[in-house]
Amino acid sequence: MPKGVAHKKYTAEFKQEVIETMQREHLGYVETAERFQLRHKRVQDWERIYLTYGAEGFNLERRGRGSKGRPAELPKAVEKDLLAEVQYLRAENAYLKNLQALVLEDERRQHRKRR
Repeated sequence: MPKGVAHKKYTAEFKQEVIETMQREHLGYVETAERFQLRHKRVQDWERIYLTYGAEGFNLERRGRGSKGRPAELPKAVEKDLLAEVQYLRAENAYLKNLQALVLEDERRQHRKRR
C-alpha cells in the first residue's frame, strides 16, 4: 500500500478474495501483500478473521473498544429470590442495629445506676 493513503477501507468481497487467493495458490503473507499492494500484517489479520468467523466475519465492525454491553438478564425466578434475600438482609441489619442500640443504652443505664 503506498504511503500517504490513510485509512483505506476494503470491501468484504476484496478481503475474501485476498485470503482465498492466498490459500488457493499457497502464497505467504508477504507474497500476498505484494500482489495486492497491502501490508503483510493486514493479510495476517484478515486470515485470522476468515479462519475464525468465515467470510461473514469481514462484515463485522471491529474498530474501537469492544462494548461490554448490558449484563445478561437473570431469569425472573432468580431475580425474585435475590430481591427477597436483599430485603431479608436489610431487615436483619436494621434489627441488629436496633438491638445494638438497645444493648448500649442498657449498659449506659447500668453504668449510671452504679454511680
